[in-house]
Amino acid sequence: MGITMLRFAEILTEPRPVPFWTMLKQLGVTEVVGVLPRQHTDWRRATIDRPWDYVPLARYQQMIAEEGLTLSAIEDNPPMDHLRYGTAGAEEEFEAVATLIKNMGRLGIPVWCYNWAVAIGWQRTSSRLRGRGGAIVSGYDHRQMDLAPPPPLGPVTADRLWATLESFLRRIVPIAEQAGVRLAMHPDDPPVLPSIRSVARIMNTVDAFERLLALVPSPANGITLCQGNFSLMTEQLPQVIRALGTSGRVYFVHFRDVRGTPENFVETFIDDGPTDMAACMRAYRDLAFDGIVRTDHTPTLAGDDAEVAGYSHLARLHALGYLAGLRDAVFSEHAPASPTPASDGSRP
Repeated sequence: MGITMLRFAEILTEPRPVPFWTMLKQLGVTEVVGVLPRQHTDWRRATIDRPWDYVPLARYQQMIAEEGLTLSAIEDNPPMDHLRYGTAGAEEEFEAVATLIKNMGRLGIPVWCYNWAVAIGWQRTSSRLRGRGGAIVSGYDHRQMDLAPPPPLGPVTADRLWATLESFLRRIVPIAEQAGVRLAMHPDDPPVLPSIRSVARIMNTVDAFERLLALVPSPANGITLCQGNFSLMTEQLPQVIRALGTSGRVYFVHFRDVRGTPENFVETFIDDGPTDMAACMRAYRDLAFDGIVRTDHTPTLAGDDAEVAGYSHLARLHALGYLAGLRDAVFSEHAPASPTPASDGSRP
C-alpha cells in the first residue's frame, strides 16, 4: 500500500515450541514477544546462569529463530520490588535489570516491556466469569480487596514510587541508549486510583504517562500502550493514542478491550467491547506507527484451555484474524485508486 503499517506479534507463554507457534506462522505472524527463560535447558545440572544472563537469553532466542520466528520484545523482568520500594536489595536488582538490557542489546532484541506496579502487579479477582456465549473471562472487583492486608514489603506512597522511578530511569536510560533497547512502560493493571492494599498505583492516568516521558526525555524512555488499561483511564482513547503517539515514543501496543471502570471491569472479546477499535486503528495509521501490536487477555472458548488466564490459543487466533481484517480495511482507506482499465477491456 505504500504506507507504513504496524506489525503483529504474539506473546509466547510456553517454554518450548508447541503447535500454536506453527499456527502463528500460518497466519503470517513471525514476530513474537518472549518471557525470560526461567526453566533449565539441561536437567542434568544446575545452571550457573540467571534467566536474564546472556547464555539463557541467546539459547531462547535461537530456539525461537529455529522455529522461523523473530524475538522482537521481552515482556518480563528480573525481581524489581526492592528497586521500586527503594529498600535494601535495590542495587542488586538494578544490576540484574542492567544486565538484561545489555544482553538484549547484544542479541538485537529491541523492546523491553516493564512496569512500576510494586508488589502486586497484574491483578484480577476472578478468572471464571462468563462473557459472550459463555466464554470464560477475567474480571476485577475492587470491593473484594477492601479487607486485604498490605503485601510483605508493606505500604508505599505515590511520592515514593515516583522518586524511585525517576532514579531508576536516570540510571537505566543511558544504558538502554547505548544498548539500542527501548524501554516501554506498561500501565498499572488494573489502573485503580489511588492504591491497592495500601500500595500506591502511579501509572494509571494519561497525565502519568506524559510525566513519565518528561522525567527523562530520551528515545529509550517510552510506552507500552495497553488499550485495555488506557480505555479505563479515558473515554477518548483514539485521541489519547494520537497525543501520546506524536512523541514517537509508543513502542508496543496491546490491542484489547474491557467493559466497566477501573474498580469493576470484565475482559471482552476484541469485537465485543465499548471501544471504537476502528478509530484506534486509524490513529495508529495516521501516526505511521511502526511498532509491534499483540492481542491480550482474550476469553477462553469452549473446548480450549488456558494455563494462564487470558492466554488460550483459539481466542487469540480469533483476535489476530479480527486485527488483520481491521488493519487492512483501515489502511486501504488511504490506498491509491486502482488504475484505469485498459481500453480493450483487458486487465492491466
